[in-house]
Amino acid sequence: MSLEKIKAAIPHREPFLLIDEIIEQSENRIVCRKRFSGDEFWYEGHFPSFPITPGVIICEAAMQAGAVLLASQIESQEGYLPVATRANNVQFKRMVLPGDTIDLEVELTEQLAKAFFLKARVTVDGKVATRFDFACTMAKPKVS
Repeated sequence: MSLEKIKAAIPHREPFLLIDEIIEQSENRIVCRKRFSGDEFWYEGHFPSFPITPGVIICEAAMQAGAVLLASQIESQEGYLPVATRANNVQFKRMVLPGDTIDLEVELTEQLAKAFFLKARVTVDGKVATRFDFACTMAKPKVS
C-alpha cells in the first residue's frame, strides 16, 4: 500500500506518521513496516549518548497499523476514527535502535459494537521486540 493510501486511511502525519508501508493485509490482520533513520526528533533526548527508540513510539506505530486495519472495517462509520482506549500486557523484549526496521503485525481478535480488541507483535530482524494487546473505540472528532 502506498503512503498516499496510508494517509487516506488514518489522520496521522509527519513527523508522527509511524508507518512506511503495508506489507500485507487481510480482513483481520495487517503487517506494516517502519524504518527508523536515526534522524527522528526523539533520539536527541532519548538518550543522547545511547539513542533508543522509546517504547511508546513502538506501541504507537503498532496502534497506527491497527488503525489502518480498522479503516477498512469502519467505512460505514464515516467521520469516526479509531482511538486507543487501553494497552495491556506490554512486553519489551529487545531494544529498537536508530537504523532498525520494525515489522508491525496486528491482528483484530474481537469486536463488540464500537470496541475493537487487537493483538500486536513488533519484530526486528525476525526477533520479537515488543508485544502487547490493545483496544480501540470509535470516536467522532470535534470540528473546530
